[in-house]
Amino acid sequence: MPTVDKKAIVAEIKDRFTASSGVIMADYRGLSVRDMQALRVKVRAVGGEVKIYKNTLMELAVRELAMPSMDQLLSGPTAVVFVEGDPVAPAKAMIEFAKEHKQLEVKGGFIERSVLGAESMKAIAALPPREVLIAKLLGTLQAPATSFVRVLNGPVSAFARTLQAIADQKAASAA
Repeated sequence: MPTVDKKAIVAEIKDRFTASSGVIMADYRGLSVRDMQALRVKVRAVGGEVKIYKNTLMELAVRELAMPSMDQLLSGPTAVVFVEGDPVAPAKAMIEFAKEHKQLEVKGGFIERSVLGAESMKAIAALPPREVLIAKLLGTLQAPATSFVRVLNGPVSAFARTLQAIADQKAASAA
């Protein structure tokens, strides 16, 4: 039977899972306290928060929320990054930090009701930020309309250029 403190922690984990747009999990074994603090600062700067919970309490919270099993991610010491907003920036921060500190190993995560492995998290980290993706999408959607306007404007422009050429020709012959 879990104690009152453990029940409170499970409730906190459940609240964080429901409030987060994504969760990234990493094995932090071998990192110094100073390195962990640097990781916390780096992740907090991009909209995430690093927390350490017991795996058994995480498993209880996941089960109570009826989420997909994350047993493969919850083995060994696990640092959990709760993401608010776009998960790309915190994923990039974690991957960059893992490149600098070989002890940190990104295990995977949970985004959009799906459990993702380490390779998927690296692919997400390689994506451009959400704003850039939206701008590219809008540019793609706008391109056909712009081309259509150019096509419609073509005959009118050609007619105007022809009239201007005739006017320039008459002005040159009159002078």
